[in-house]
Amino acid sequence: MSTITNGALGQTLTAPVIPERRERLTPVEIDRPKRVLLAAPRGYCAGVDRAVIAVEKALEQYGAPVYVRKQIVHNVHVVSELEKAGAIFVDEVDEVPEGSHIVFSAHGVSPAVVKGAADRELQAIDATCPLVTKVHREAVRFSKQDYWILLIGHEGHEEVEGTMGHAPERTILVNDPDEADRIEVPETENLIWLSQTTLSVDETMETVRRLRERFPHLKDPPSDDICYATQNRQVAIKKVAPDADLVIIVGSSNSSNSVRLVEVALEYGAKAAYRIDYASEIRQEWFEGVASVGVSSGASVPEVLVEQVLADLRDAGFENVEIVKTAEEDLMFSLPKELRTNATGERDERALGGRTRS
Repeated sequence: MSTITNGALGQTLTAPVIPERRERLTPVEIDRPKRVLLAAPRGYCAGVDRAVIAVEKALEQYGAPVYVRKQIVHNVHVVSELEKAGAIFVDEVDEVPEGSHIVFSAHGVSPAVVKGAADRELQAIDATCPLVTKVHREAVRFSKQDYWILLIGHEGHEEVEGTMGHAPERTILVNDPDEADRIEVPETENLIWLSQTTLSVDETMETVRRLRERFPHLKDPPSDDICYATQNRQVAIKKVAPDADLVIIVGSSNSSNSVRLVEVALEYGAKAAYRIDYASEIRQEWFEGVASVGVSSGASVPEVLVEQVLADLRDAGFENVEIVKTAEEDLMFSLPKELRTNATGERDERALGGRTRS
């Protein structure tokens, strides 16, 4: 059984319970060697790791319940496990009893949400990914400089709502390349684009290209807004896809970067691609005529879920696993300041975030 080791305390925890399939997968005969192409990097990014540890440590430091606005990260398994530990997920801060502890999710919040929490005297812990915070700061800075911001992102996504909330009077949302052809903007040369951090790199650049055709004076942000982890996982699946008869992406339906990985796999040559939350969702009929299976996972997916996929694929005859590595990741983010010390006031070894898995 897989284990998760808490890097600070050295505690080895039993891996979470994962739904088991009713019937094991069985091998399907094919006249080619079977193999798994396992993309790397995959799974947890630094921002997700930081956010999940923040909730765990808040529960440890303050006791249950600790409230979390929205899902801390977009993964049903992670949310379920934190609920078992005593986290309570809410949609809005007005659902939280006054004076309670509340954690803001990795996707970030608007200033209005921060004010709403303060009005209820909530003890707020901001677990917003620092890369999302960077986009928030850009929105504030450019709006103060009299720019209109064309925000490329998906309407209704929590990150987009948070970013727009930092410059609501100066931000225009652009959902996709087609919308770039028809949006209306004020007559000004002060235009700059920003983006949601979890988008498809290719689609975002196509949106920018089409915006620039209409608005040649459109300026670029000072650095990429799409996060390193999103880009790295897309680059890895692009390398896997041309050689894969089937691609399996582990990730939840509301995880933008997981959904994008399926789209990228199909665009770059995979014959079929599916997104699953758990290995038990893999279907026997997917393996007809399949010799190579690509596997990856979204940036909010714990590795234990990928390990279960690999175990089920072994049942189907896919015992040969080839690692397809396109980048190394060693970035870690400091925990929110409220959580960098332990109960005795000493600096917690987890202050920098991160954990090890084996």
